[in-house]
Amino acid sequence: MEEPSRIDGPGLRADARRNRGRILVAARAVFAERGIDAPMATVARRAGVGVATLYRRFPTRQSLVRAAFAQQMETCARVLTEALADPDPWRGFQRLFETVCELQREEQGFPAAFVAAFPDSAAEHAQAREGTERDLMTLVRRAQAVGALRADFHPSDLVVALLSHCGLVTALPHDNAASRRLVAYLLQSFRAEAARGALPPPSALSLRDLPLAAGDSQRQRPPRA
Repeated sequence: MEEPSRIDGPGLRADARRNRGRILVAARAVFAERGIDAPMATVARRAGVGVATLYRRFPTRQSLVRAAFAQQMETCARVLTEALADPDPWRGFQRLFETVCELQREEQGFPAAFVAAFPDSAAEHAQAREGTERDLMTLVRRAQAVGALRADFHPSDLVVALLSHCGLVTALPHDNAASRRLVAYLLQSFRAEAARGALPPPSALSLRDLPLAAGDSQRQRPPRA
């Protein structure tokens, strides 16, 4: 029997809370496998609930994605804020990179939520993404200014590094040691003292170029000139 109420929060009946929990677990699994554009009916089947139940709880895909990755998005927002407030910009940069990679490892559907976050409108979407990119640029410049981050580091290098890590956790989803070692290698390569000679020109990648799910090659945008 499907629950008749859409009430959220403490007022949810026990069966409604169970359904909500099953839907969120199923959504994270389906988004990891098929991307955040996977059919809502697939999520409902995985959760063992009717499609009508899913839509009563989450009337739009946006609301489901937000709820499925709410904790991860809050973690990213908090760590970015803390990184900007840290008097040691390299320590803030390192913690941010390690946190996002850890979330990639734990939730393979998370890159989509990290990039899109599904604000309520396209304008809000663009504003939120631009704000995140602006904050990242501020953090990069601060770390470069104190001589910790290599001077030729470009924000697109962060996207390249996240794509590399995403590929690793897709190929080896249970090898946490490999993930941690790659993250350590990448961080060491970002240090100013690691710079040896000139690098090729940076890519034109930005946060929007991250895949919508781990292993989601179909949705990759074509490379820019």
